[in-house]
Amino acid sequence: QVVLVESGGGLVQPGGSMRLSCAASGSIFSTYVMGWYRQAPGKQRELVARIRSTGITNYVDSVKGRFTISRDNANNTVYLQMNSLKPEDTAVYYCNAALSVYNYWGQGTQVTVSS
Repeated sequence: QVVLVESGGGLVQPGGSMRLSCAASGSIFSTYVMGWYRQAPGKQRELVARIRSTGITNYVDSVKGRFTISRDNANNTVYLQMNSLKPEDTAVYYCNAALSVYNYWGQGTQVTVSS
């Protein structure tokens, strides 16, 4: 069992930056594929960024060059640094941990980009 707790959401102006954190329980955090997903009102949840145990990352095209995912295996934490934020980035952001058939979600944190 893995428990994920996100933090760092809130209100930011367009063009601003924000960093999300996701703290995970469990002793095998380093083996999980960690991801950030988001869900805007009326839309399906989408993968934003993912980082494998090897450190290889993937991003959805809309955030490439603006968002950076990273992980700190010593502290069981994954981060999402978001720069040059746009109103269309507004959504609830969820942390995800995946390994084989196991799939865990955090409770989500609201990110609102608005002036």
